[in-house]
Order: sequence, then C-alpha cells, then structure tokens
Amino acid sequence: MNASLLRLILAQISIHACMTGMRMATPLLALREGYSPAAVGVLLALFALTQVFLSLPAGRYADRHGLKRPLAISVIVASAGAATAVVFPIYPVLCFAALCSGGASGAAIIALQRHVGRQAHDKVTLRKVFSWLAIGPAVSNFLGPFLAGLLIDYAGGEAASTTGFRAAFVLLTLLPLSAWLWVRTVQEEKPAPKPADAKKTTAWDMLQNQGFRRLLLMNWALSSCWDVHTFVVPILGHERGLSASVIGTILGAFAIAAAAIRLLIPLLSERISEWKVVMGAMLGACALFTAYPLMPNAWAMMGCSIALGLVLGSVQPMVMSMIHQITPPHRQGEALGLRMMAINGSSVVMPVLFGSIGTVVGVSALFWAVGAIVGGSARLPWLLGKDNLPQDLAAPPRIGS
Repeated sequence: MNASLLRLILAQISIHACMTGMRMATPLLALREGYSPAAVGVLLALFALTQVFLSLPAGRYADRHGLKRPLAISVIVASAGAATAVVFPIYPVLCFAALCSGGASGAAIIALQRHVGRQAHDKVTLRKVFSWLAIGPAVSNFLGPFLAGLLIDYAGGEAASTTGFRAAFVLLTLLPLSAWLWVRTVQEEKPAPKPADAKKTTAWDMLQNQGFRRLLLMNWALSSCWDVHTFVVPILGHERGLSASVIGTILGAFAIAAAAIRLLIPLLSERISEWKVVMGAMLGACALFTAYPLMPNAWAMMGCSIALGLVLGSVQPMVMSMIHQITPPHRQGEALGLRMMAINGSSVVMPVLFGSIGTVVGVSALFWAVGAIVGGSARLPWLLGKDNLPQDLAAPPRIGS
C-alpha cells in the first residue's frame, strides 16, 4: 500500500464514520425523546434512501469532474447535516441530518472507488487496491459509533444527556472535514475523455448489457445475504434466549472476519481470479445459510457467523474489480452509482420483506430461502468470467461506450 492509497482510505474512514456515528446516535436521541420504534425505523431508512436517488447522479458527476470536487461537496453536506443536529437536536432535524450524511457518504465512496480503480493498470493491482479500500468501511463501522457513544455517555456529566448528544454531533461534524485534509494533496487525474464517435448514453443502455445485468444480479444476491444475516440473527438469537451481548458478539465476529479476509486478499491477488472467488463465495454462503438455523448453541452460531464473514467479505473487492474491467473509463462512476443504488434500494426494501416473510414461514425458512437464491445464482460469476471479463485491461471494455 502506498501513501496516496493510505490517504484515500483515511478519507473514506473519516466521512463514512460520520454517517455510521449519526446512524447510531440519532435513533438513540429519538427514542430518548419518546418517539416510537416506527419513527426510528423511518429515521434509519433515510440514511439509505438518499443514496438510492443520488448514487447514479453522483457517479455521473464523478465521471465528469474526478475525485476532489465530488468529495468537497460531500464533505460540506455531511458536516452541514451533523452541524444542524448540534444546534437543533430535534426529530425533523435528525431526519435532515440522516439524509445529508447518508447521501454524502455514498457520493464520496463512489468518487473514491472510481479514482482508486483508475490508478490500477492490471487485474492484480485492481484486486489489491479494492481489498485495501474495502477495509475502510469495516474500520468506520466501529470508529463512528464507538466515539459517538463515548461522548453521549460521558460528555454531559450523565449518560444520554442533551449535552452529550451535542458533543457527539460536534465530533461527527468535524470528521468529514478531516477527509478533505487527507485528499487535498492527492494527485488528481483528468476525467477520461469520451470516444469521438460516442453517442448520448443513459443508464438504461448499461442495463441492457447482459454482462452488467449479471453483475448486478450477482451483487444483489450477495447483498441480500448481508441484509438477512444482520436482520435475522438477532431474531433467531432472541428465540433461543441468547442475551443481547451474545447476539452482538456473534454479529461482531462476522464483521471482524469480513475485515480479516480483506487483509489477506492482497497477499493472494496474483493466484486468484474474480469469478472463481465470487462463485466459491456464493456456494459457501448457500451451504452456511442452510446450516445456520440448525446450529444448537451460541458457539456454533458464532462459528457459522465467522465462516460467513470470511466468505462474504471476499466478494466486494472482486465485484469492484469486475466493474472496472467491463465498463469504459468514462462511465465507471455511472456503473458504480448504479451498483450502489441497487444495493441501497435492497437495504430499504429487504428488511420489510424479510419481516413479512419471517412472520409467515419462520426464521429458519427465511435462511433457507436466501440460501437457495444465492446458490441458484452461483452460475452468474462463471458466465461473467467466460463471456464478459477481458483477458487483460488493455482489451476493449465489454460494455459499449
């Protein structure tokens, strides 16, 4: 890892930690003020909802303007959202802050992913840089809530005081500003020029490409595995009488395993290929989801959680590498935006769907259904590797200009 990539990872951690800290702090404040679980659910949905609508425009903007301008706008929006919560810590403003921090985080990550991918000139380097970059969200998922929680509990003289919440929001206002300090010296690349004969294009043109549709379907199936694990494990643990700390430890073990495998991938990047890793992950996830509800105790569930974290944690760097291989340089931001839009749309809809299905058929059947979906989709990465991925990055991209 070089110094430039490290600065980009630190910038990603700074702006993403603002969002994860807000996602933890705002529901706690809303609950303290007496708002219902339904109102808290709406508040949490707003973090993903903004990204559904902004991801595609943010990707196109990054294609036109590169890294620094999109990131500067994201920093301003994220800090402004958190700052309003400092001044007015009331529910409508918390909703506004959720929209700001969620949308800014998504737009910044798209710009960073596009910039990092354009620095790589071969497949091995693509796998390495995206593995390193994928460690950032794992760190910020811990750092943001941890720091905000400390301030909420201790900064006001008593736990969960208004002063404590305001102190947390002040910190979360400053975190995105530090992101700009990390990237201001990064060398900016000129945006990729469109081919001279390029026609006016839309997102629909990209979706009409069979390879890109396969990639999105594959990514959706794997993203559903993340969503169902996060959503259903607490329900399954509650049914079995596990304490909140044990359930949290099971979910934490999953997150640690997902981060650990991303540290290992750069060491193995010369010996692996993207479609083989993803296909293996899908088959592994299918087997683990089949076995998960049959685990007799917390230790066995934790073993399944760790194995699932290792399997699913390997996927994102491979998917990002494939996106950069099959899309032309001047549309890579747009492709990343489409992917993020699909993932966040799924994150908004799936918990409601999972809850409805789980009520009817039970938690175990929900595990098995998702396992069947991801197992049935395991042919997609093989088809991508056979038909859509170029043998080298100098080959023409498989999606038209």
